[in-house]
Formats: sequence, structure tokens, C-alpha cells
Amino acid sequence: MMVIITYDVETQTPAGRKRLRLVAKECKNYGVRVQNSVFECVLDNALFIKLRGILDNIIDKEKDSIRFYFMGNKWDHHIETIGIKIGINVDSVLIL
Repeated sequence: MMVIITYDVETQTPAGRKRLRLVAKECKNYGVRVQNSVFECVLDNALFIKLRGILDNIIDKEKDSIRFYFMGNKWDHHIETIGIKIGINVDSVLIL
């Protein structure tokens, strides 16, 4: 399933900036950044639970927020882009 992850992390303190970097790093491990605080991730249920747990342990729940949008398995018909298309097709083969 496609999961869109958005986050807003407080960055007024060094600890907040560190949390921001950690959240971005973990999201990058599971998906593709499409905007500054937005990632598209193709995950099965087990991977989603794992990532959610990791992110839950990083953020300060009094200052930060993370939102998950579940696009389902037919997500490619639900996303439309205007302007520059950043990123890659998250469902395609990637050769490094």
C-alpha cells in the first residue's frame, strides 16, 4: 500500500533539529521524498508498523506531529502533479 507521510517537527532548539534529521532519515529509508516534509512510501503492514514505531520513538509528542495518509494499493490513480516532478516512481525497479 502507498502511505504518504508528512511531518512537522519543532526546530527552534538543537534537540528539535536533531529530531527533524532523524525523522527525515528514517522516512528516506522507507520511501521517496517528494517535498521537504513529505514522503511517499510503498509499505506492507509489517513495514508500516515498524516505521511507525521508529518515528513514534523519535518525536516529542508535545511539540511535533506526524500524519499518515493511506492511499491503498491503487494509489497511482490518486496522485496528480502540477509542475516539476521530483523523485522517482516508487513502484519501479531501482538499479544502483
